[in-house]
Amino acid sequence: MALDAALAVGVLACMVAGSFVDPHEKNGVTWALRTPDALSLVLIVLGSAALVFRRRAPITVLALTGTASVVESVTGDPRAPVAMSAVIALYTVASTTDRTTTWRVGLLTMTVLTGSAMLAGPLPWYAQENLAIFAWTGIGATAGDAVRSRRAVVAAIRERAERAERTREEEARRRVAEERLRIARDLHDVVAHHIALVNVQAGVAAHVMDKRPDQAKEALAHVREASRSALNELRATVGLLRQSGDPEAPTEPAPGLDRLDELAGTFRSAGLQVEVARADQGATLPAAVDLAAYRVIQEALTNVQKHAGPEAKAEVSVVRVGPNVEITVLDDGAGEDDTPDGGGHGLLGMRERVTALRGTLTTGPRYGGGFRVHAILPVKSRTRAAEDAG
Repeated sequence: MALDAALAVGVLACMVAGSFVDPHEKNGVTWALRTPDALSLVLIVLGSAALVFRRRAPITVLALTGTASVVESVTGDPRAPVAMSAVIALYTVASTTDRTTTWRVGLLTMTVLTGSAMLAGPLPWYAQENLAIFAWTGIGATAGDAVRSRRAVVAAIRERAERAERTREEEARRRVAEERLRIARDLHDVVAHHIALVNVQAGVAAHVMDKRPDQAKEALAHVREASRSALNELRATVGLLRQSGDPEAPTEPAPGLDRLDELAGTFRSAGLQVEVARADQGATLPAAVDLAAYRVIQEALTNVQKHAGPEAKAEVSVVRVGPNVEITVLDDGAGEDDTPDGGGHGLLGMRERVTALRGTLTTGPRYGGGFRVHAILPVKSRTRAAEDAG
């Protein structure tokens, strides 16, 4: 309000000064003084006062200043620059409304002010003052539209920057959640596998401690080996959580199918009969696929060890079928707790691993007893496969 009042005072001063100056050449003098009539001074004051409210009611202010300008154009002789207030009001309308409104109101204002001055004014229609009204109203509308467009561009740029910032934050949160889930799966796989082995071997040692101490010592040796392996894998997994400046994390590569025989050997040592068959042509798998295949087999054999009963046998097959590698783990367990709980973390972790690689996992009981785990893992992503095909 204060800025608009200050602008109104400045416009009033300019119009009053212009009303006392005659720009036409008379008697060899380019500029001369003149005396405006009282009505012109009243219209000047009314037009300036209306500009105080130009932001609150721009259309109304334009109507008032335009009316004052029309009256001055028709009656003023000599003419006072009352149209200056209408130009400022038109600029305000153009800068605060849309382009369609600017075109309509701008053309209407230019037509009414210029037409009334040419047709009903005391000056000839081609007089310089009439053409000046047309030019200044056009400039006011154009300048207001340009200011509005610039504001819209700046607002759009600011909105895009804010949206990009929000997108980056959401992406960072999503990546953190995925990493947490992956680490949780790794921890579960490591702990469930090795603790199951430790539990079995500790039970064997307790059972044969008195009668067969040599076998008990062997079982305890397996317990120590399984616990050492669990600690090493836990250390490697937790090492991913280290920050810069922390001690260096272990550099041992993540396990894969090249350690499948070693994995099966740990279960055989625990008393589980495991047969392994491979028909993957010794192909080198991507690190993520290799780790997922290893973890699926590890978790499936752990479930067999825990749920299938003491006399169960397990069969593991790894087959390369086209662009996929298929992992199958079968058991013939007949225990009461043969089927793992579908809501357990083990099956859930396997499914999440396989789904993350765009693969499929099928689990369920076998006809005649036992359990089946079947995973299909794509060796290449869809994009990479399409590139190779092209």
